[in-house]
Amino acid sequence: MATAVASSPAIGPTTGPVRSVREAVPTALWDKQVALLMRDYPYDSIMAARVLGQGYAHLLTAMRHRNEALGLAPSTIVDIGVHTIILDTVAYAELCDTFNGGHFLHHVPKAEFKYDGSVMKTAHRIAADGWEVDLPLWTDAAACGPCHPGNDSH
Repeated sequence: MATAVASSPAIGPTTGPVRSVREAVPTALWDKQVALLMRDYPYDSIMAARVLGQGYAHLLTAMRHRNEALGLAPSTIVDIGVHTIILDTVAYAELCDTFNGGHFLHHVPKAEFKYDGSVMKTAHRIAADGWEVDLPLWTDAAACGPCHPGNDSH
């Protein structure tokens, strides 16, 4: 499925509406995790919400494509959102129950940076799955991606 780059910071599939992760995350949990990002990083509420949203988009896409060996990888800044989500372990386990068929999606990072295009490939996979993509947050490589492609991990 082709993706189109919009003039706004979002890219999405050329067919159908773009979905927001806010539909998948309870408001109280979202607000808590935005506050955690603001506590731990020099983000205002807008930037924290952007980072968190892309973290959820990455995880939900990884769950949908579990064991497909796609080599999905977040950017460095999106990885901050991913870590905020997975470190809230009770909520993360519930996310896995709801969106991953009850299977826990493990986080198995690699130490070396990757500059092989996997970050942008991931952004386009997320867009192809219908999630909103905040493209400026996907422009670098991440130290934790891809994480053991083909295994039950992200």
